[in-house]
Amino acid sequence: MRLLSLSLAALALSATTAAAEFTISFEWGDIPLCRTGKPNTVGSPAFVLRGVPPGTTSIEFALKDRDAPNYNHGGGRLKVGSDGKFPFGVFKYKSPCPPGGVHTYVWTATARADKKVLARASASRTYPE
Repeated sequence: MRLLSLSLAALALSATTAAAEFTISFEWGDIPLCRTGKPNTVGSPAFVLRGVPPGTTSIEFALKDRDAPNYNHGGGRLKVGSDGKFPFGVFKYKSPCPPGGVHTYVWTATARADKKVLARASASRTYPE
């Protein structure tokens, strides 16, 4: 019986931890196709955040190209929305634009309470898809 109680407690703790995980997802949206290596300045993707830590005052977004990690695509810093959703175009950035191929891009969301980092979440997609 004691083993069953301990197992149930561990299961409940792991379910709580999983539910509180900070995650990000995104859709590229209707950005112009670009394969020249010279990105366009475009409106941001639509983002959905889940498990935003309590006390978060802003979310900082940054885009990295795994295949060209030294290129700065930019990003934006926004106040937290009540539902964790950010529509297309809430900030401008340099679009994905791999020269002659497909690259993998990673958006990272950093949850902040003023200057303090509370959590980070990342999601990746290829472009063009």
